Amino acid sequence: MEMNLRTLPLGVLGTALAVAGLVAYSLAPEKLWLVTVVEGLALVCLVAFFIVHFQSLKSFSSRRSTRLGANSLILTLLLVAILAIINFLSARHSVRWDLSENQNFSLAPQTHRVLRSLPRDVKVTVFTREKDAGYQSYKERLDSYRQASPKLAVEFIDPERQPKAAQSYGITRTDTAIFESGTQTVRVTNPSEAELTGALMRVSRDEKKRILFLEGHGEHSLTDRERTGFSSAKELLIRQGYQIDSISLLSQPSVPDGTAILALAGPRKPITSDELDRIRTYVDAGGRLLLMVDPDTQADLSPLLSRWGLGLGPGVLVDLQDRLAQGDLTALLVRTFTEHEITQDLNAAVLFPLARHITFDEQTGKDWDYVPLARTSPNSWAETDLKGRVVGLNEKEDIKGPLPMAAALAPKAPPVEGKPRPGIVIIGNSTFATNGFVNFPGNSDFLLHTTGWLAEDRELLAIGPRDQALRPFIPNPIQERTLLYVQVILIPALLCMIGLTVWRKRRRL
Repeated sequence: MEMNLRTLPLGVLGTALAVAGLVAYSLAPEKLWLVTVVEGLALVCLVAFFIVHFQSLKSFSSRRSTRLGANSLILTLLLVAILAIINFLSARHSVRWDLSENQNFSLAPQTHRVLRSLPRDVKVTVFTREKDAGYQSYKERLDSYRQASPKLAVEFIDPERQPKAAQSYGITRTDTAIFESGTQTVRVTNPSEAELTGALMRVSRDEKKRILFLEGHGEHSLTDRERTGFSSAKELLIRQGYQIDSISLLSQPSVPDGTAILALAGPRKPITSDELDRIRTYVDAGGRLLLMVDPDTQADLSPLLSRWGLGLGPGVLVDLQDRLAQGDLTALLVRTFTEHEITQDLNAAVLFPLARHITFDEQTGKDWDYVPLARTSPNSWAETDLKGRVVGLNEKEDIKGPLPMAAALAPKAPPVEGKPRPGIVIIGNSTFATNGFVNFPGNSDFLLHTTGWLAEDRELLAIGPRDQALRPFIPNPIQERTLLYVQVILIPALLCMIGLTVWRKRRRL
């Protein structure tokens, strides 16, 4: 028996089984029983090897050359053990640093909120090839997503090598990602963070909150793709997981149940008293209202707004400080925000072309919390004479700033569990959300922040991730003049003075 065991290569067999077990675990970690059997057999073989060859190993270890080489072997094994432990810890507690200039590989805080609040597992299948343009972007971003949430599983498939899988998903182009969760499926063809996060939100929620836009009074159309249309705003909201539709209260007896937000996007024609009553009834029942009203409109909303103490000031806002440089005096570049849930994460200025200000009567609206969200600078006013050329403040006719151009309204009474809580946001401009302006960085953020607060999506509030890109510095007129004086006059003058000083010192040598 001993001779048979000695002739068997137990050491080689045990080592081979141990390596095979490690390989099996790396390839199929779910088949733990197979790995256990293989590693158990490896242990048996190695123990038997040491028992059978105990005398040979003992005599070998007593040699002088063995003792001298033992130190090197121990040090080598110690180094391997240290590296194995470091690798083990780094694999389970990895830390990443984003050293890129624009933080291209860091997820937005809003994306982290969505990943933390995932209600169930999500599978992402990306059909792309390594040579495709979107492969690296998909891989880098989804790796960050996967590290932030254990509920996300990502698989990359080459449609050329696995045509049946591509055919089963109906893939007709590469660089396409399929998000799956429960019964929901969402398809993405752009590896931007905004698209990926939007798809993640949509696929992980069975119910979508509904936003209805009032129509029939010259409002911006949701299907219009021209500069004055709202098609881009519609697509932006859909990507955030909302269901967007339009409604006419001339034909509807009331605002439908289940409406998360009723929006009025720049009405130009008069709104009937019946429609105003239906809007008022909707808000009184706990509805959420978004009003975007431009200056110089025939849509008189005073009967509706006065109930809550709100009003729309006359004229057009003019700001000599916070405005678009080289632009019209009425092209406001708003940088002053009040502390509120809507404005808490706003980092970019909001461009309001041709806006009006908001008023509030504290006596009439004593039951409401009024928060002005955005204000003009102290060097501003409401210009009431629109016929002449705007050149300065007329203290007799105009209204001195700072003036609010957007405000939020919420009941002072504490919320009652199970009862909807009304809310109103009024903005003295609707053009900021049109196709021509909504892609301005601050405009899209402000729109998404506002709808997130009105829809009471606390975990989705302020989600507007966008591709990291070079953001141009947009100075206001004061900053523009300062840069002109410093770059064109001050710096060249200093260089000339330094040059003359050096020249004079050298002549004296």
